Amino acid sequence: MGKVAIGVAVVCGIAVAAAAAVVVHRKTKKSGRWVKAMEILKEFEEKCGTPIPKLKQVADAMTVEMHAGLASEGGSKLKMLISYVDHLPTGREKGLFYALDLGGTNFRVLRVQLGGKDRGIVNQQFEEVSIPPSLMTGSSDALFDYIAAELAKFVAQEGSDFKESPGRQRELGFTFSFPVMQSSIASGTLLKWTKGFSIDDMVGQDVVAELAKAMERQDLDMRIAALV
Repeated sequence: MGKVAIGVAVVCGIAVAAAAAVVVHRKTKKSGRWVKAMEILKEFEEKCGTPIPKLKQVADAMTVEMHAGLASEGGSKLKMLISYVDHLPTGREKGLFYALDLGGTNFRVLRVQLGGKDRGIVNQQFEEVSIPPSLMTGSSDALFDYIAAELAKFVAQEGSDFKESPGRQRELGFTFSFPVMQSSIASGTLLKWTKGFSIDDMVGQDVVAELAKAMERQDLDMRIAALV
């Protein structure tokens, strides 16, 4: 139902654009004919517009499918995975935080100093690192050791502008842009690789645990606080 409505809207939009091109091409200096042509186009556009009730119907149908997909595996045409993110930032957060984004042939590392509600983002730095093609089809240890080593280098460059609270361990948010089945906010089992990756020994394993072990091998004192 939703696909049909969207398809009709797209076809009508294309038709309007095509009609406009023809009218512009044939435009004459006679303003009367031009005004009449614009009136016809406006009427055609209004008739092709998707009614608000239909858009709401499509949105409601998607909501139902999303809830069904979250309620049971295979219960919906939409693939839904629980994220375990049960609250959002308030803007009052303070301290030094790190992030690692693995989503393709490159990965990004970032650090940000937050100053709470009054100061917001005090400072931030990031770096993008290319992943050698051989590591995309090698072993899980080789891939995560490489990532952890680059992360350790980035942490070692932490300047005086970034300050962690005394006695507090550094925290890392891990964005892993591949299909995972999460079991908590900081754990998730890899379902399959995409985007050119093919590391068989990693499928079915906890990606957070693998990264944590690689960080330990680098003597990197950092806790993975969230998988997103």
